Amino acid sequence: MNRAPLKRSRILHMALMGASDPSGEAEANKEKPFLLRALQITLVVSLYWATSISMVFLNKYLLDSPSLQLDTPIFVTFYQCLVTTLLCKSLSTLAALCPGTMDFPSLRLDLRVARSVLPLSVVFIGMITFNNLCLKYVGVAFYNVGRSLTTVFNVLLSYLLLKQTTSFYALLTCGIIIGGFWLGVDQEGAEGTLSWTGTLFGVLASLCVSLNAIYTKKVLPAVDGSVWRLTFYNNVNACALFLPLLLLLGELQALRGFSQLGSAHFWGMMTLGGLFGFAIGYVTGLQIKFTSPLTHNVSGTAKACAQTVLAVLYYEETKSFLWWTSNMMVLGGSSAYTWVRGWEMKKIQEEPSPKEDEKSSMGV
Repeated sequence: MNRAPLKRSRILHMALMGASDPSGEAEANKEKPFLLRALQITLVVSLYWATSISMVFLNKYLLDSPSLQLDTPIFVTFYQCLVTTLLCKSLSTLAALCPGTMDFPSLRLDLRVARSVLPLSVVFIGMITFNNLCLKYVGVAFYNVGRSLTTVFNVLLSYLLLKQTTSFYALLTCGIIIGGFWLGVDQEGAEGTLSWTGTLFGVLASLCVSLNAIYTKKVLPAVDGSVWRLTFYNNVNACALFLPLLLLLGELQALRGFSQLGSAHFWGMMTLGGLFGFAIGYVTGLQIKFTSPLTHNVSGTAKACAQTVLAVLYYEETKSFLWWTSNMMVLGGSSAYTWVRGWEMKKIQEEPSPKEDEKSSMGV
């Protein structure tokens, strides 16, 4: 059966709300034994948690470690994009040489496609750069609160771009998130650990995450709907755009004076950071495939909670009751928003359309 093409407004709505195309979900959910499915989900979620948390702690080490003393956040981000580009090309070549052993699309650099993807690449660069800059200036424990406004920007952009209103209950959850964010900022200030620079980068990162979701849906047709092709072009464009930034910001000069530039350990950690950056895209897609977009959001919220606790323990920090309250408000508000959106989408799916009502009234 042919599926009807999605309108642009519907695509943008799906991107902002985290919903997938419902017509394809039923086909994907083939019946499996309960224990096998439970084991698969457990392994996939565990892999997502391990990859995501490890990447955050490793990036914090590369960006702000006293033992490294490397003040080149743009270069760290550039190198991770370069590793991802090389991995994509290597896997594409391997898939071509050994057909049937792995499923990976063929990748060939087309400048016309690269230009089509460029607007998304600019947003993508902003997203990963602001994420890393936020992590450089704030602690891992505050990192999730600092970037917690993504949901709020989703709601705001859905209204500005789609004129899509949001329910009272969803707005209420956004209010809880904003309250938790400001309480967290207040408590970081009270403890003398607040970085306004890091907080600003966190807000900008949240905005870019929302914009990235919108532009990803719009640009996917240019790469034949392939997420891996989009990843390849995004990172190729990012590498090209980062080069002048490295020169303008003087980071290449700073690298020349870096004492560990010839250290195998340093380059090993840098390459591992690139591998995690590549892997997080894969395991995120894997988690959504084996669960659902809404379950992925819930898993991400729970992971953020675990990551915060681990950071406080690892760095031997002492936090106040109100600081923990701010985290619980952000995580609770995010979970509540996910639940409210899921309930609203389920309600919409269960309600008969006007055309169906008309047919039933005519006895068709």
